[in-house]
Amino acid sequence: MFAFAQFSDIHLGQDRGDGGARARERTERVLAYLAGLPGKLDAVLLTGDIADHGEEAEYALAAKLFADHGVLPLICPGNHDARGPYRSVLLNGDAADVSPVNQAHQLLGATFLMCDSSVPGKGHGYLDDATLTWLDQALAGAPDDKPAFVCFHHPPLALHGQYVDPIRQFGEERLAEVVGRHGNVAGLLCGHSHTPAVTTFAGLPLVAAPGVVSTLKMPWEGEEGGPIDYELPPVIAFHVYDDEGRLTTHFRVVPE
Repeated sequence: MFAFAQFSDIHLGQDRGDGGARARERTERVLAYLAGLPGKLDAVLLTGDIADHGEEAEYALAAKLFADHGVLPLICPGNHDARGPYRSVLLNGDAADVSPVNQAHQLLGATFLMCDSSVPGKGHGYLDDATLTWLDQALAGAPDDKPAFVCFHHPPLALHGQYVDPIRQFGEERLAEVVGRHGNVAGLLCGHSHTPAVTTFAGLPLVAAPGVVSTLKMPWEGEEGGPIDYELPPVIAFHVYDDEGRLTTHFRVVPE
């Protein structure tokens, strides 16, 4: 059994008249919750929108909060992130390098492929040719008998949220072709939706993590006050991949 957590969309620096204090407090609440769990997790993922404006100071704050709480998540960029500062501050890379930020991690036999679905300057997502080639090669090089998880920010299909669907990941047929070639893909994990969602993509489980900074209201919940609810508490996902090859996801509200 392999158990890991996922959270998403912390948007550090988001200023709702509080200088960004609200986003920071909610992020710290999630990190403290994860750090205080009595049991051990095998990994923690953060699927994009780490910063709200893509500024170096926002990434420096993220790095500080991760270190302060002893939680070092596997990360990928979102549409609010900027590749240069993201790469420089969080990965000790070259700030002048604005190519896609793709990373492969192997933990206890499981492979996590953190893909960059961001399109600089745009809200929607797209996996460019270089990223798909990298993903194809990484899956080919991963163990056939161990799970591989393909992770990115933008969901590659409509989740029926009126606010996020127009800026989802497009060109998804190309992604489906790549993951369809590899039998070791155990699931796809994303963020961006600001609401927990579970569906399938290319015959595989696809789970969208809830947002930490806010929650998207679905059409049947009404839009009084706007489509985004800033009062609901943060929610995170716990994933379990078991010995039968089944991926199970549990969602938890993180209390104050």
